[in-house]
Amino acid sequence: MFMILRIKSIYPASKGITNSLAPVSIGTPIIMYSVGLIMKDSTVKKKAIFIGEAFLASGFITFALKKTVNRERPFVTYPDIEQVTTATGPSFPSGHASLAFATATSLSMAYPKWYIIAPSFAWASAVSYSRMVLGVHYPSDVLAGAIIGSGSAYLSYKLNKWVNKKQRKKIPQLWE
Repeated sequence: MFMILRIKSIYPASKGITNSLAPVSIGTPIIMYSVGLIMKDSTVKKKAIFIGEAFLASGFITFALKKTVNRERPFVTYPDIEQVTTATGPSFPSGHASLAFATATSLSMAYPKWYIIAPSFAWASAVSYSRMVLGVHYPSDVLAGAIIGSGSAYLSYKLNKWVNKKQRKKIPQLWE
């Protein structure tokens, strides 16, 4: 069995953190793209698309692995673990961790400044930890999700770089 610090007084905060995933991970590329449209800035639009691509790639890989591995959630395997929030489907890997780290990594790659990187990864780590506090994931689920999310962002970055290299003379590079 796994041991995670689960203090009932932090359950409400953990629920808030876990529920921040969709607004942040979906809202970030949408808002960025909208700003790029308004400002007529193709670089901001490209970065927004990159962040969206990393999110989608991470989601696809996570979904496929969940269906393949089909691991039961901790509260199912260990009935003494209280399920504090709703969770459906298989446990491995953590979709929340995967998507949060895809967002944090891609945002940090698009804007490599400490004031973007530090809060991005602090938020992704908090989302991931909240999933364990709420009793819906094992530490290995969260670790795998973080690796998948960060890896998806890195692969999306490399793919964008390769595509932009082919179009170098026509379109400005993503990170010029």
